[in-house]
Amino acid sequence: MKSLKDKVVVITGAGSGIGRALALNLAGKGARLALSDVDEAGLAETVRLVTEAGVAKVRSDRLDVADRDAFSRYALDVVEDFGGVNVVINNAGVALSGDFNDLEYSDMDWITGVNFWGVVHGTKEFLPHIIASGDGHVVNISSLFGLVSMPGQSMYNASKYAVRGLTEALREEMLIAKHPVGVTAVHPGGIKTAIARNARVSAKEDKTATAELFDKKLAKMTPDKAAEIIVNGILKNKARVLVGLDAHLIHTAAKLAGSRYQDVIALGAGKVLPAKAKIV
Repeated sequence: MKSLKDKVVVITGAGSGIGRALALNLAGKGARLALSDVDEAGLAETVRLVTEAGVAKVRSDRLDVADRDAFSRYALDVVEDFGGVNVVINNAGVALSGDFNDLEYSDMDWITGVNFWGVVHGTKEFLPHIIASGDGHVVNISSLFGLVSMPGQSMYNASKYAVRGLTEALREEMLIAKHPVGVTAVHPGGIKTAIARNARVSAKEDKTATAELFDKKLAKMTPDKAAEIIVNGILKNKARVLVGLDAHLIHTAAKLAGSRYQDVIALGAGKVLPAKAKIV
């Protein structure tokens, strides 16, 4: 895919953060957009912004990516509306912090439903149409934490590792079948979004302190810059896109250290992670 002009691009989680930035970036490149989010107010604002930016065509829908039946209906509606789909960017994602032993099954189901099954649904429902387009691309947003594991992020790690594995296997299948479909796994580091503020935490976590740690010390890159890197990765048909200096440095260090990186992180975690909340 050498150009995104007139291409139909589906973006989940488009109501804020990287999703909104991708929508604006692609609007500027002449793409036609199908945007979705569970946050209707945020989605409406994204639509307003891309409209002001001169988007060729935009459709917006409230969508819970974890709802398989809803996603199936959504995909059919989008294809009927636009006549086809070239690109799907499975961007919708949530966060869950807390030691594994302290997490509730309901929260585990929630994060898995959005982060993993949402990507499965988006890929499965749109892939036949992307193949049929003759010039398509699947983009799945994993995370730096889909490359290295962190204490307190077990289920987030699990969901993002799963996205990575799915995406890499899918790329291999497209190559074997010689389908005209690029596949890219994206691994952002700390991006200035609301994901930590909107996260769920275990009863033993201090949510405010956890969000402040992410917002003030870990989130270094703007969503606009992240979107630019991701779109460039699509146009260059990259298999893997690391977003942010932190993603590159931590990934490289972990590769050099091998499995011992886990020991290093465990030793330093106590100096960085917030203290546990006091349960009354």
